[in-house]
Amino acid sequence: MASQNRGQRGVTLIEACIVTTIAGAVVGVTVPGLQSLFDARRIGGAATQFATDVQFVRSEAVARNRALRLSFHASAGSTCYVIHTGNAAQCDCDADGPALCTGGAEQIKTVHLPAGERVSLQANVASVLFDPLHGTSTPTGTVRVIGPDGREVHHVINIMGRVRSCSPLAAVAGYRAC
Repeated sequence: MASQNRGQRGVTLIEACIVTTIAGAVVGVTVPGLQSLFDARRIGGAATQFATDVQFVRSEAVARNRALRLSFHASAGSTCYVIHTGNAAQCDCDADGPALCTGGAEQIKTVHLPAGERVSLQANVASVLFDPLHGTSTPTGTVRVIGPDGREVHHVINIMGRVRSCSPLAAVAGYRAC
């Protein structure tokens, strides 16, 4: 009888270890880059949403023929902003969920940026009031959308209620340098 030579099937333990080591090295090099990409997307998304909401509150004030306000709040766990009627102090958004408004003020929209999202807001004004007759805003202000690695987008709200957006050193893709 003739004996049949069969080729080896499978992999040896050494081959499996080499492949695992190479795969681990590739993942170790790739993960920090992915985290940076995710952070940039979060900053861009939050910045876009904020700019859209400024235009929303401006047009909503005109449509309702009623002054509307955009108020900013920060707590240890998150930052948020509220679109509402009434005075700046009448609505607050410390916890997740809708804003708490008092004294007849009405909450229209609340946006939370929890600390876990790795994006926060900083404003140089407590609130901005949008006039229904002219569509103007007072006072003017700058709102910064900030990521964990220091990248940020600045939104400057002018007296006409328009938003001009930029990123220091063009650190966030899609925004001009400021």
